[in-house]
Amino acid sequence: MSRPENTRLNLSAGAASALVAVMLVALKLWALGETQALSVAASLADSAMDLMVSLGALAAIWYASRPADEDHAFGHSSAEDLAALGQSLFILVSAGIIAWAAVARLLSGEPAPIMSHESGIFVMVVSIVLTLALVLWQRHVATRTGSAVVKADSLHYLGDLIPNIGAILSLWAAAWFGMEQIDSVVAIGAAIMLAVGALRIFKTAWDALMDRAADPAVIEGVEAIARDHPGIHGFHDLKTRRAGSITFINLHIELDGTQTLDEAHAIGASLRRAILRAFPNTDVLIHKDPVGVETHPDDPQKA
Repeated sequence: MSRPENTRLNLSAGAASALVAVMLVALKLWALGETQALSVAASLADSAMDLMVSLGALAAIWYASRPADEDHAFGHSSAEDLAALGQSLFILVSAGIIAWAAVARLLSGEPAPIMSHESGIFVMVVSIVLTLALVLWQRHVATRTGSAVVKADSLHYLGDLIPNIGAILSLWAAAWFGMEQIDSVVAIGAAIMLAVGALRIFKTAWDALMDRAADPAVIEGVEAIARDHPGIHGFHDLKTRRAGSITFINLHIELDGTQTLDEAHAIGASLRRAILRAFPNTDVLIHKDPVGVETHPDDPQKA
């Protein structure tokens, strides 16, 4: 599939994600006004977070499609990580507010009555249907394009089904059994899930900004490809880092020093294509050394 076609599909998934998030926020705002349920408020906060993440993902897909320029030789993908840090802090604050309100309601001894249970349940069911439809489309696109951004967004929305189901159970228990307290319990559980997710997003973004090495599976995969590639006698100084949805790979390969420059270039280019086929969202730089060459005394020593 061509790069423009990949970009078009990824943008369609990003736009669908943002559109669904806007619809869910609007529906849950109305449901919160009708029910006054904290479990619905938690689900609303989760959808608001989804909207921010979806808009960030859409912007990242568009931004990532831009070529590197004179001021950004490695591209612009680190903007994704900066946005993720801000999103994670916003999520943590939202989770804290929801948890505080839920605990205060529990300690009051008289939980506020939940109203319009049927309306709230209807909105939550619609939310689940919309979310499932979006996840199916995102997975179709991710399978076709291999986009890490779309894959992550899909997994995030799949996890959002739990707060929606929890809100339905809370409203149902309040309507048929008068168990108003369960609403606060569900809200606390949802707030904890939000906080855990926020911390995970924060760590991932922080690791990327600090140039943490790529996932061990990626490193092992690159090593296996280089080890078995024709014409390569060895390799060293494999370095990786991640920025946004792109993984940068630097690798030194050892080649027969008696072959022509054209032959050496062909082997390096073939290896680069093999790595890109296995790991599409990567930027690969390969340096070629004659096999057995010794480091010059004036060269910087390895750390």
